[in-house]
Amino acid sequence: MRFTDINLFGVYVAPVSVMMVAAWVVTISLRRFAARFGLLRHVWHPSLFVFAVYMIVLSSIVLVIAAR
Repeated sequence: MRFTDINLFGVYVAPVSVMMVAAWVVTISLRRFAARFGLLRHVWHPSLFVFAVYMIVLSSIVLVIAAR
């Protein structure tokens, strides 16, 4: 698949910016899930862990879309 610009209300944006927002939304839901069950207490640096999860989610989204 070719990554082409996306027309968002008359403004052309890069497709990676839309993917970044989608990954952010998924990461927020995963962070709330982990906080609810106390999983973030078991990591050394919670902020760094959440950032790593964000990068994993973003990379997964990019790879899934690029494979089509």
